[in-house]
Amino acid sequence: MLRPVALLLLLLAAPRSLAVETLRIAIEDTGSEVRIRGQGLGFGADSEEATYVSIPSDVAIVRRKAGKLEVNGAPVLGDSVRFRAGLSTSEDAGTIPGEQPIKAGNTQVRGDVVVRPLREGLQLINVIPLEDYLAAVLGSEMPVSFPPEALKAQAVAARTYALQKKLDAYSNAFHLGSSVLHQVYGGVNREDPRTRVAVDATRGQVLTYELAPIEAYFHASCGGRTESGQDALHRDLPYLQPVDCPCGRLPASRWSASMSDTEIKAALKRPAQGMKITARTSTRRVTRVTMGDGSSVDGVELRRRLGYTRLKSLDFEVERTDQGYLFSGRGYGHGAGLCQWGAKALADKGRGYLEILTHYYPGAELQQLY
Repeated sequence: MLRPVALLLLLLAAPRSLAVETLRIAIEDTGSEVRIRGQGLGFGADSEEATYVSIPSDVAIVRRKAGKLEVNGAPVLGDSVRFRAGLSTSEDAGTIPGEQPIKAGNTQVRGDVVVRPLREGLQLINVIPLEDYLAAVLGSEMPVSFPPEALKAQAVAARTYALQKKLDAYSNAFHLGSSVLHQVYGGVNREDPRTRVAVDATRGQVLTYELAPIEAYFHASCGGRTESGQDALHRDLPYLQPVDCPCGRLPASRWSASMSDTEIKAALKRPAQGMKITARTSTRRVTRVTMGDGSSVDGVELRRRLGYTRLKSLDFEVERTDQGYLFSGRGYGHGAGLCQWGAKALADKGRGYLEILTHYYPGAELQQLY
């Protein structure tokens, strides 16, 4: 049996027409019609070896009728269609087909776009070179004003996370989504020269544990101490263990939220009065809240129901007010793995990206895979 790293290396070495590692990112689900735009636009089968038919207008309207796909009113064979820009302009402009941005629905991306039926509508999948994907992920996940070493650490974490997810979903229609459920990906508009520099400086570098890519989770702020993978994500992983973090001294780590009894009752479907914290993890994150009626709510479920942007983390205290409750907390996110504000603080102190990564992922090793 192939070890995970061996499988990954085979995937990376597999021949492709573009000779680069690619990802398939689900970027949007639409209705039964979507518009695709791009200079030198063409379409073909969903394959790296596809032959593309040019679209003179550089605009394609894809419709779903009776479960079949049409491009500009003409039926197409197969259950999906792939679009690529830059086909007619590559020789004159000296560009490679696929490098020219393409707009699909509301998102402008690099690489190709696949349109396929999904439920009653259509799904858009961006087939994009990994390094181009990372340049946009960095601009979506971390402030581009952060120090270069923090951006490099985030680039390695995001690359590792993406490749590990690709291995998990290799035979699926797509490998990752574009929301906070995976990594936030906003397309071309989220790229920045600073994110491109960080990606290029760490090209092909990933974190491994026992030669396999790690599950490189990250979050905005831990509030002073990261959480274990077991307590944060129900992932008992040796490289996701609590470590001290300098972000706890930053104003960005502190938050508060007031919620009325009415809001809480609507969210939890039970009376709000009598709420109290009854269980915490070793890092003091809430795992259980008991209500006045004797019922209890799991901490993760409580945060989901009250809202991730209001209850920013599970490291909080709760205090009764005249109209409801005041939550006062530290950190933003699940708390496991790389702390982005902590990475900034360490980079500000002169720490390099490798030192930052080994601090937040103890026991992991940096490897150059390509």
